[in-house]
Amino acid sequence: MSGLTTHVLDVAAGVPARGVRIELYALDKATPQLLTTMLTNEDGRCPQPLLDAASMKPGRYLLSFHVADYFRARGLELPEPPFIDEVQIHFGIAATDQHYHVPLLVSPWSYSTYRGS
Repeated sequence: MSGLTTHVLDVAAGVPARGVRIELYALDKATPQLLTTMLTNEDGRCPQPLLDAASMKPGRYLLSFHVADYFRARGLELPEPPFIDEVQIHFGIAATDQHYHVPLLVSPWSYSTYRGS
């Protein structure tokens, strides 16, 4: 199985982060190219892979997670500007026959990521 997926967990509330806007960009050209925009579902996942197996190409990519909008929608009061507005993860795809999963664990004050399975 190959492709690119993600999920978002709200570690402050201990729940999957529903409704986070995620943008995927290809970075191998002078100007970043927007490939797709999705919203996470009730499980904090996108309804389909950000890249399917046929669309996987080696290269540099950027995932942008719009987390301040998510926390505001949950009713949290954030400072202006928020400490974390967008989380941007720059990563590379080297082996297109492999699955790349890039989860995000986030709160209004911190985040972490890793290459999942």
